[in-house]
Amino acid sequence: MSKALDFGVQSWCFRETKTNAELVKKVREIGLDKVELCGVHAKFHEPSTWKEVAKTYSDAGVKIISIGVETLVGDPKERDLFEFVSLVGAKHISVHFKVDSFPKAVEQARKLSDEYGVRVGIHCHGGYMFGGQPDVLDHLIKIGAPQIGINIDTAWCMQIGPNLGKPVEWVKRFAGHIYGLHYKDFTFDRNGQWHDTIVGEGNLDLPAFVKALDEANFDGMAVIEYEADPQNPTPALKRCVEAMRKQ
Repeated sequence: MSKALDFGVQSWCFRETKTNAELVKKVREIGLDKVELCGVHAKFHEPSTWKEVAKTYSDAGVKIISIGVETLVGDPKERDLFEFVSLVGAKHISVHFKVDSFPKAVEQARKLSDEYGVRVGIHCHGGYMFGGQPDVLDHLIKIGAPQIGINIDTAWCMQIGPNLGKPVEWVKRFAGHIYGLHYKDFTFDRNGQWHDTIVGEGNLDLPAFVKALDEANFDGMAVIEYEADPQNPTPALKRCVEAMRKQ
């Protein structure tokens, strides 16, 4: 199977589902068996809780493939994130850096990445977040590679505008450094306001994006993400899974 199409789901989609026992059922209900776990569903700085979380997913046959998105500032407590990922057998963490602390945070993340054998993917989060613009990402990857690469969130990539926010071009630009994917799609109003939609039904050229990933030999983790309808995202997520499986 193409690694680009070997995907799970971001647990943030189910942020109104507060227990992991309920969450694993919903992951299975949409037809998937992998998850990127966010802080809503795990206490990454409370090690006493980790084994119970890991067992819940393992018993349900749902694999934790990544965690995030976590903001790294160079705090020693960030080791906990890598410890958790190591415990559950994942190989990726999705992160943000901040403009006032990224030199220190990148240096520490590189060391922890080597120590734990975990890749770090910078999640691009649009034009209002540090690390959402390709020139900034180029610099962060330059000082952080090979331990640190990019997690391309397709919708937030497009949010920065049609000149620079082209997911297919980003695959070409960052080939070899793409460690994660968030398959997400937006439509936009004339004032730039975004709206979640089924992946491939908005502005994302899904077939071209998957084709570019295959040509770039993408080998990272991938999840779908749909942020609307938090009280009941299951119907939309099922449609996202269907759309992905048609590729």
